Amino acid sequence: MSNNNFINALLGYRTTGKLPIIAEIKASTPQSPDLLQQRSVTSIARQYESAGMACISVVTGRWFGGSTNLLEQVAVATSLPILRKDFIVSCSAINHSRQLGASAVLLTKKLIEKKTLERLIDHTLTLGMTPFVEVDSLTELDGLQLDEQVVVAVCNRDIRTRETDDGDISTSLSLLEHAQITGAGAVVSASAITSAEEASQLINAGYNGLLIGTAFLQAANLGQHLNQFSQALVLK
Repeated sequence: MSNNNFINALLGYRTTGKLPIIAEIKASTPQSPDLLQQRSVTSIARQYESAGMACISVVTGRWFGGSTNLLEQVAVATSLPILRKDFIVSCSAINHSRQLGASAVLLTKKLIEKKTLERLIDHTLTLGMTPFVEVDSLTELDGLQLDEQVVVAVCNRDIRTRETDDGDISTSLSLLEHAQITGAGAVVSASAITSAEEASQLINAGYNGLLIGTAFLQAANLGQHLNQFSQALVLK
């Protein structure tokens, strides 16, 4: 997959046997100050890949204890397409993301004015990367028109509170149809997905993919937890 390999991997799970999951690596959250638990990001990335995840997300934002070094380590450890999650608001940051090994970049609608968002999306596509446009409300989806090579992600938590709210998948379920009519090539539900049952519910409702991090990283046995999601999402 040479161009926009992130969205291609996410949409290609039906033919490749991968799971429609973007598995996230992040160092901490306000509620969980140590998500890595002395594990290397390299080992986590390889476990995600062996479990059949479609893509990997790496949080480089300082709010969550991240750094670009985490992304560089993951890029070396895995062949899966990588999303860089940070507050990216400039073309230079997108260029740097590509140099670090990212295939996709997070563009948070709440932080970016419409014309700037359009410019950043165009620049990302020009580089052969996938724009990952995140929204969390009907207001942010209203009038949003996206290219089929763009992912639109409905976030189930509120970034204004640094995602300290519990969140739940009702946000995604209520906004699915509005997200689909943006024209984006893939619609993803992100954050606050805590169980395999919730994951299955979202995919069955019509989501093309899921972004899951904390639920995986907090699991007492990561391999066993990933297997539960795999069994729940086996295509009929």
